[in-house]
Amino acid sequence: MTLFGRIELPKSHKLQHKAFKITAYLQSLICLLAQDVVFENASGLLNKLLNIDLSAKQIQRVSQWYGGQIDPIIRANHTAYIPRLRSVKDEDEHSYVMIDGSMLYTREQGWKEVKLGRLFHSRQNIDIQEHRNEVVDNVYVSHLGSVNEFFPKLERHISLLKTKKVFIADGAKWIWNWVEDNYPGATQILDYYHAVEKIEEVARHQFKDAAKKADWLGIQKSLLLNDEVYQVIDNLRSLRSNNDAVKNAKQVAINYYEEHEDRMMYKTYREKGLLIGSGPIEAAHRNVIQQRAKLSGQKWSIKGAQAIINLRCYNKSNAWGIIDNIIKLAA
Repeated sequence: MTLFGRIELPKSHKLQHKAFKITAYLQSLICLLAQDVVFENASGLLNKLLNIDLSAKQIQRVSQWYGGQIDPIIRANHTAYIPRLRSVKDEDEHSYVMIDGSMLYTREQGWKEVKLGRLFHSRQNIDIQEHRNEVVDNVYVSHLGSVNEFFPKLERHISLLKTKKVFIADGAKWIWNWVEDNYPGATQILDYYHAVEKIEEVARHQFKDAAKKADWLGIQKSLLLNDEVYQVIDNLRSLRSNNDAVKNAKQVAINYYEEHEDRMMYKTYREKGLLIGSGPIEAAHRNVIQQRAKLSGQKWSIKGAQAIINLRCYNKSNAWGIIDNIIKLAA
């Protein structure tokens, strides 16, 4: 049965929809509540606010069914149903693509990595108070499982960007190998704070005196921020210690910096007005994924978790109108 142009939905769709026996508006409200709060709370809210009696199981069934339709839509590259950032006139503007992974507990496979991408234009990163910014227009995309499924899903969102692309991530090889293979002309930035963690680990083992530790770290951070990662590597090599913990931390840091040296030109990036930290994607994991899907005692099926995360990504991308349209077309 075809409902979305070239997108083929299951033949049983009409039967399932009729079984809901509720209006498209109420189905949308159910999905909106279910992506925000646990199913039991969504049931209670519907009862208290609208005097509608729906069980948590009914809410779960409706929301997970619609959330499960998102991946086929994205795979079919049906762009009318894929969230996109507001268009910008300046093609010299930068668009950020930030990627990270975190763990979610599933019934089938225990702890499993959920991967999240966050896309936004540089001009949407607004100063709201001193030392605090907020990104006001985002697109989120997530997948619970293999990079072989996550990256094609993410690429369909990236393909809608017409601006210069900036990728910011930690040192995960799976991210940078994919970026180099698919976006060789893009700017690649290793998250500054992950870079600093490596020298902090060295200093923690090397220096017992707090003042000496702070002085040494201050020098290394200044060098990193001045495009002098090569000097930091030399300084690490010059540290002398018989402590195995120091030796191991040094080697880890040196290897890390040598691998990512070209992604650590932080002075150059900042002079171009670019971000150098992956704070927005780490915040997104808490806001988009963990606040709904990683609550105490939760054990998700992989299919169920993906469905709710899909709905949550659309809502957090200010694209709930797309979900409304999908529900109306299914009616």
